[in-house]
Amino acid sequence: MRQPCVRRNAGAALLCGVLVLSATGLASPQTAPSAVRGINGSWEAYPQRSAGLGSTTKASVPAPAPMPAPPLKPEHLARWQAEQARNTELTRQGLPPVTSGMACLPEGMPGMMQATFPMEVLESPGQVTVIQEAFNQVRRIYLNEKALAPEDAEPRFAGHSVGTWEGNTLVVTTVGVKDYVRLRNTPHSTNMRITERIRLINDEFMENQVTVEDPEYLTKPWTWTWMYKRWPGYKIQEYVCEDNRYSEDPKLGYQRLRVQ
Repeated sequence: MRQPCVRRNAGAALLCGVLVLSATGLASPQTAPSAVRGINGSWEAYPQRSAGLGSTTKASVPAPAPMPAPPLKPEHLARWQAEQARNTELTRQGLPPVTSGMACLPEGMPGMMQATFPMEVLESPGQVTVIQEAFNQVRRIYLNEKALAPEDAEPRFAGHSVGTWEGNTLVVTTVGVKDYVRLRNTPHSTNMRITERIRLINDEFMENQVTVEDPEYLTKPWTWTWMYKRWPGYKIQEYVCEDNRYSEDPKLGYQRLRVQ
């Protein structure tokens, strides 16, 4: 049973209580978990990828270090390096390499947390929801729930995420990412585990320390930091990949414009 939501005073947040039946059969109110920690709103990747976007204030923080190469085991590293070199050369020649986006597939985790377009974070009791504009991706982080074992998680693009607040840091664990979802073409197993530590640096900047663990493919945890800049007033747009004009050239292995 739920209690009606009540407002303690004109400036207070709306509180919703939950009625729990005690052993005596009488209902006792419990306050729902805190819903707002300040990460609500629209965010864009930082450093900004286009001039003039987002907040216009002069506040700034140092950019994070470049994302390191994945610490792949030798039997996987050589192939990954060859693919990266080939894609770099194709790009230099003006021949777009094949990507999941060409097939209208979303980035999935963890790539959706640093996609080309902005994302929106919504905090609610028991849940943090991330809506990525690119491909209309939605990710739900369930708070204070037991994490699934990788073998019990139905494969998804965004995987299965659970989180808990440790002080002002949201610690999130994600498993169950489809094995063909790739970040920087990096292979992974179905046992991959992603841990994020998300925190506000100040009211305008947010940090996400990401660690990927996958003993089947990696020699050690793969760790990096992504950052976001708040974009006040930005409203997430609809993104539908309904008119994709590109396909993979079966012989040459890069994108080509479809003949209409």
